[in-house]
Amino acid sequence: MTRPIVRVVLDSPLPQLDRLFDYAVPPELRDEVAPGVRVRVPLRSAGRLLDAYVVEVDVEEDDARTLAEVDAVVSAAAVLPERLYALARRVADRAAGSASDVLRLVVPKRQVRVEKAWLAAGAEAAPGGEEFAPGSADAATEVLADYDGLTALLEDGGRAAVEAIPRVHEDGVPEWARLLAAAAVRTVVRGSSAVLVVPDHRDLDLVALALRDRVPGDAVARLDARQSGPERYRAYLRTLQEAPCIVLGNRSAVYAPVRAGLVALWDDGDPLLAEPLAPYVHARDAALQRQEREESALLFVGHTRTTDVERLVESGWVRAITATRRITPRVVLDSVEDLDRRGHRLPSRAFLTAREATASGPVLIQVARPGFSPSLVCAGCRAPARCTHCGGPLGAAHRGALPVCGWCGRGARSWSCGSCGNESVRLAASGSERTAEELGRAFPGVRVIVADGAHPVARVDDRPALVVATRGAEPIAEGGYRAVVLLDGSRMLQAPELRIGESCLRWWSNAAALAAPGAPVHLVGVDGPVARALATWSHAGYARAELRERAPLRMPPTVRVAQVEGSPAGMRRALEEIATLGLPPDAVLGPVPVEEDGETDRERALVRFPYADGSRVATTLRAAVVAEATGRRRGRGRTPRTTLSIRLDVTEPDL
Repeated sequence: MTRPIVRVVLDSPLPQLDRLFDYAVPPELRDEVAPGVRVRVPLRSAGRLLDAYVVEVDVEEDDARTLAEVDAVVSAAAVLPERLYALARRVADRAAGSASDVLRLVVPKRQVRVEKAWLAAGAEAAPGGEEFAPGSADAATEVLADYDGLTALLEDGGRAAVEAIPRVHEDGVPEWARLLAAAAVRTVVRGSSAVLVVPDHRDLDLVALALRDRVPGDAVARLDARQSGPERYRAYLRTLQEAPCIVLGNRSAVYAPVRAGLVALWDDGDPLLAEPLAPYVHARDAALQRQEREESALLFVGHTRTTDVERLVESGWVRAITATRRITPRVVLDSVEDLDRRGHRLPSRAFLTAREATASGPVLIQVARPGFSPSLVCAGCRAPARCTHCGGPLGAAHRGALPVCGWCGRGARSWSCGSCGNESVRLAASGSERTAEELGRAFPGVRVIVADGAHPVARVDDRPALVVATRGAEPIAEGGYRAVVLLDGSRMLQAPELRIGESCLRWWSNAAALAAPGAPVHLVGVDGPVARALATWSHAGYARAELRERAPLRMPPTVRVAQVEGSPAGMRRALEEIATLGLPPDAVLGPVPVEEDGETDRERALVRFPYADGSRVATTLRAAVVAEATGRRRGRGRTPRTTLSIRLDVTEPDL
């Protein structure tokens, strides 16, 4: 005799439960159980019911095997198609993580009313390409024609790193947003869905603006972190339909369960595309895994090129595509010597440029930090001013304000320098508000606009203005900025980060791309390879040089890096397993103690390994995590239960 069974993936963070479990289907639920639906199943070891998704429905001839039965079917909506589970499994295995952790990022929390309305409508297909605005396909073809070979690559399902033209169109849409929209429209018109992934909500709004009046509203599924629960769930249900659509969203949108003909990422170097939750998979890596499995077209679009993408270009896995007619900003490198002598925020040449440009329109001033003065130093010896209670840095909210510690929040009413005994402080750096104050005095009669995290500004008109913005918060200017001045460059480059050169080049290039055609872009007080790359607009060359310098040191992305953290005993067992893989002698760095809540009962180590060994290393580390979680040690019985955490593809190794 045969009996129906289901294989389910449990919605549980426990690593030992990261596999498919078999359950028998009781007679009363046989008509309701289907692949992809939500169910509730018992877990004997826990003595409780867990949520799960049905992955497979099968029959079993061995009726002697004892199986627990499905307790209930939560909903008839099949929210987990097989293609989504296969992608989640593939991504999780590469990152030594759990498929359920990936699915938790993708499938929104159930909204009963939205789901019932969707089921009642019969999940009818949305309008197809024939109902797009007249001329949409032709307009998309014209945009794609500006890039050599891009149209053919989209048709063939290839992979490309596309250098976007640095310009803003008259309607306020940047070229990169228009490019993504054109590629998506062409894909959907041809009968496949497109997935567009961007870092934040401002980028989402720009792409949505580029798509407006070209595609019907129900052909766009927007997955936005700012959406309410019902809105996000409604958009997710749209991605389950067979009718092609354009999925527009943040990093988790890369997993959208559509039948994709295109996956495109804008600005893959933005840290917002790095997932902070387990299994910590970057949207770029998830897109690569998806493209390899589904054979859709894949585009990495940006003004700069990350070393990760350049490695793929050099290996021949990704093709480099540039514009048929090269257009670059007019970058001017300003020495910092004149700036120091005058004691002003702007050197003389940049000051004259800004004064002339404000006569005809807005001027962008990019600064490193928000606020008035993020840090203070001793007025005598210039040593950083530190809190006498906790040692944190002192800062000031505005000129003449009481210095306040950035860590403990205490005011420094009777402060004295620990180095020289001086009792006065001076401003060490100018934030956006202090810069705006100084420029307001230097440019009388010109309005000054501050754009930072506390003062978000999306757009400015074409009237004369000085727009002081922190990196990444620059608003779009109507007709483009008449001049762009990039300040605090040397301070940005001093950050203790492996990729700080890449980050600075990306910040400056994205700001320079907002300039009007022919408008000057002044980079103040920076020289060296990063400045030359910006001035010559040779981002690919800079990325290649970075790769060459990192290769002898075996630093990412020339190799993969795994961060392992846990108790000393757990670390020892995990590293013993890694030693059996035959990696190079210097593959493991550490372990070293990690202080957490004042205690040092945990250790951390880094494991460096070639990409070819990625599957073996991930499998070994995952097995160590499962063994540690279940409290079993091979051949030695039970051991105390501890926690071992694994994070693969670490871009900023930290010991």
